[in-house]
Amino acid sequence: MPKISKILDKKTNFSERFIPDHAVLEKLVKDLKKKGLKVVLTQGVYDLIHEGHALYLEAGKAYGDVLIVGVDSDELTRLRKGPTRPIVPERERIQMLIHLRHVDIVTVRDAKHDFGELIRVVKPDVLVTSSSTEDFKKDLETGKYNTYCKKIVVLPPQATTTTTARVRNLSIEGAEKLTREINKLTQDFLDKIRKG
Repeated sequence: MPKISKILDKKTNFSERFIPDHAVLEKLVKDLKKKGLKVVLTQGVYDLIHEGHALYLEAGKAYGDVLIVGVDSDELTRLRKGPTRPIVPERERIQMLIHLRHVDIVTVRDAKHDFGELIRVVKPDVLVTSSSTEDFKKDLETGKYNTYCKKIVVLPPQATTTTTARVRNLSIEGAEKLTREINKLTQDFLDKIRKG
């Protein structure tokens, strides 16, 4: 069982703060709440971590004492975002999140879990979600998770950039470079034909 003192310590303590087993996480959350600590939960992909992610996690942590982040597995990310995602593998995304000062515990959301699995396991004092998370909006509107959370906070995007926008820009830049190369090769080929 992870030690609460190591989870709340300023050191990384990866083995204490990464809790992939939801049964262990559930027991730990009960212990945290018994100690009077307010538990906050958020979930997402966290691919190509950028300023918006860091600001979002900082804002989320402000709602309680312990911030738990559910990271979408590589398989779940492909189902949600498409076959070319994630850019950054699951293990690296987890490690990056654990190094962020506002994140206390990281766990994984697998494709075999429905969207509310982690919410039902943690039963957070505060569930923090982003207004840009399209596949969760309907559940929020219907109050599907209200019985599991004392409070639900929907935060606006915390930065002007998104991972999807960055990926799109990289794809456009790559396509433009490819177009230039094809045009150059075509022109060289035509020049050779003309010369004879």
